[in-house]
Amino acid sequence: MAARRPRQTTSPQTTPAPTTPSASLTFADLGVPDPLTRVLAAAGVERPFPIQAATLPDALAGRDVLGRGRTGSGKTYAFVLAVLTRLAASATPLRAGRPRALILAPTRELATQIDSVMAPLARALSLRTMTIFGGVAARPQIAGLRAGVDVLVACPGRLADHVESGHAHLDAVEITVLDEADHMADLGFLPIVRRLLERTPRGAQRLLFSATLDGGVDVLVRRFLTDPVVHSIDSSLSPVAAMTHHVLHVHADDRFAVLIELTAASGRTVVFTRTKRGAKTLTRRLVEAGVPAVELHGNLAQAARTRNLRAFSDGAAHTLVATDIAARGIHVDDVALVVHADPPVEHKAYLHRSGRTARAGAAGTVVTLMTDTQASEVRELTRKAGIKATTTRSRPGDALLRQLAPGERRLVPQPARQPAAPPHEVQPARGGRGRRGGKPAPSSTATRSARSAPSAGSGAAAFSSRARPGRRGGGR
Repeated sequence: MAARRPRQTTSPQTTPAPTTPSASLTFADLGVPDPLTRVLAAAGVERPFPIQAATLPDALAGRDVLGRGRTGSGKTYAFVLAVLTRLAASATPLRAGRPRALILAPTRELATQIDSVMAPLARALSLRTMTIFGGVAARPQIAGLRAGVDVLVACPGRLADHVESGHAHLDAVEITVLDEADHMADLGFLPIVRRLLERTPRGAQRLLFSATLDGGVDVLVRRFLTDPVVHSIDSSLSPVAAMTHHVLHVHADDRFAVLIELTAASGRTVVFTRTKRGAKTLTRRLVEAGVPAVELHGNLAQAARTRNLRAFSDGAAHTLVATDIAARGIHVDDVALVVHADPPVEHKAYLHRSGRTARAGAAGTVVTLMTDTQASEVRELTRKAGIKATTTRSRPGDALLRQLAPGERRLVPQPARQPAAPPHEVQPARGGRGRRGGKPAPSSTATRSARSAPSAGSGAAAFSSRARPGRRGGGR
C-alpha cells in the first residue's frame, strides 16, 4: 500500500471535479484492470459517471477520498472498483476472521445491494465477498468469517457484535469504505462506527461516500482520514434535472382512488408512506384492488424483505410500498414513478425517496399526494428541497393521471393472501400461531380478508398521515 501523509487537523478542501466525464474516457483509462472492464461491459456499463471519473484515480493511488454526490450518481461502482483493484494488486493472503477490506452501510438493503453489484466483479478477480447484518441467523456469518473473506460488507450493529464476541477482527483491514455516511449519522450509528474504525489499522486507506459531508460526518473525517481529497459532484442534495415533480391536490376521500390509477399502470412504481403500519395497510388494499404490490418496512423479517424486493425486481409485482427504509440504497432498474402517498417529514427524505427514479441518467416522475390540511407542509417541503413542482387539483379519472403514469391499466381484484413461506420459515398452525407459539412471519400482503378492508373511497384511512406533522410516525 502507498505511504501515508500526516493526519490533518483541519477540514479538507474540495478538489474540483468535472461535471461530466470526457466522452472518450474509459474505465481502462482510469486504471481499472481488464477483468473488471470486461464484466462492466457485459453489464452494459461502458463509460464512467462523473463521480467515478473523479474519485477512481485518487482511490487507486491509495489516497483517502471523500466522494459527495446525489443519490443515483454512481457512488457504488466508484468505491467497489477501487477496493477490488487495490486488493487484487496487494495479493495479501486470506486469514480466518480477518477481512482485507470493510464496507460499512447503514441498512441491510444497501449492504445487499452493494454486494450484488460487487459479486460478479469480485469473481473475475477470484476475490471472496460476504455480507453481515442483523435480522438473520448469526451462525452462517460466523462460519463465513472463519473461512476467510476479502471484502466484508456490513451493517455496524451486527459487525460490532461479531467483533465483541471475537469472531471478527479488523486489524488486517487494508481499505475501509463508509457508504451513505450521512444516513449512518441520522440513524445514530456514528458511535459504533467510530469504535469499529478504531480497530482498523491506523495507516489503512479510507474512502467515505455520502450525499452530505457535514455534522457528524465531518467528525469522522477529522478523526480517521489522512490528507483526504474531496470530490463533489453536484450539490450535496441537488435535484435531478431529468426528474419531473408534481403535487396532486386531492380530496381526502379521493386519495386511494387516485393512487390506484397511478399504480395500476404497467410501469414500476415505488410508493412511500410515513409508517410501517401505513405501508402494510396500503399494500393490502392495493392487492385487494388488483394492483400487484409488495411491502418493504422494518417490521418484516429479512426473508420477507428479500422475497418482496425480488418480486419487485423480477416484475412479479410492479408496485413497491415502502417506508423510508427504501429511500436509500435500493436500486431497481426502470422505476418510472415515485409517489409520496404520505409527504415526508423533511426535505432530505423527499430527495432521497425521489432518487429511486431518474437514476443513472434516466428520466423519472415524482408525484406527491396532498390534501388541504397538508398544503402548507408540502409547500415548505418543496421549497427547502429546491424543487419546482407543478401543483394540480386532481380527481379520479383526470387525464393527467394517465400522463403521469402511462401504460395499460390492469386490475384483477382478489382477496389478499399470504404467500407460502420458504422451507426454512416456521409455517403457521391453524390457530394462526407458529409451531412454537410465535407469530407467523410477516409477508408481502396482509392476512386480513377482503371483507374487512375499507372501501376504495375511504381514502383517509389508507395511509399513515394521521400522524401529526413533524413526527416520524411508526418509523421505518
